[in-house]
Amino acid sequence: MAGPSSARIHPTAVVHENAMLGSDCEIGPFSIVGPNVVLGSGVHVKSHAVVTGRTKIGDATVIYPFACVGEIPQDRKYAGEETKLIVGKRNQIREGATLNLGTDGGGGITRVGNDCLFMTGSHVGHDCHVGNNVVMANQVALGGHCVVGDHVTIGGLSGIHQFVRIGAGAIIGAMTIVRRDVIPNGLVQGPSGELEGLNLVGLRRRKVEKTEIDTLRRAFRLFECSRGSLEEAIRSLQANGVKGTLVNELVEFIQASSGRSILMPTGRSSGNAST
Repeated sequence: MAGPSSARIHPTAVVHENAMLGSDCEIGPFSIVGPNVVLGSGVHVKSHAVVTGRTKIGDATVIYPFACVGEIPQDRKYAGEETKLIVGKRNQIREGATLNLGTDGGGGITRVGNDCLFMTGSHVGHDCHVGNNVVMANQVALGGHCVVGDHVTIGGLSGIHQFVRIGAGAIIGAMTIVRRDVIPNGLVQGPSGELEGLNLVGLRRRKVEKTEIDTLRRAFRLFECSRGSLEEAIRSLQANGVKGTLVNELVEFIQASSGRSILMPTGRSSGNAST
């Protein structure tokens, strides 16, 4: 084991001699740290947790009992290739949560940002990219290759289909299945995952200026009323002079390439829905 003498390791823990531990790490009873693991300063691995694979954990992250971080992907195409999991700083990985390595076919890296909360039993599948300040409530599952933006909240028992993008600032209600891309700051809920509006509460909590919020609301109404294609809706925004930082993020998200369709406001379809 490589690391400073300030690391505290319980005598029942199994820490491989090649693992790299930062200063002030704490490894709890009966936990396991594998040979290719790098733990940053102040990382706390509590009892009965497993950190394995080519995994890097950022400073001050806490991994709770029975979490499994860095195991191989739940993908039959995985053939033992050397892929990675990179987790940022100050994350809370709660009891029974699972975060898997990437696959060659998905770019080779599963990546998590800073200051996220993964509640009990939540799952981050292979090749997912999760932003900063994301909250995944109890038993939330991200399928492989999902992209989740900053400040996203996903309610308990929800499932996100593989390859789906969730734009920054969006909120997903509990017990919701999401099969299509969710626009930034969107509000999605219901068993079938309906886009019902904007995450206005989240915007206000992040202290976004009222003028920006009002502009985004105007843009959303134009999309809601539009009966044409997404491209026509964007042209409508431009023709009506609807501009702003949040509107630009919305347009860029829609224009970005994706293997999924865009989830449209309740009662509408993007015209190329996939399930």
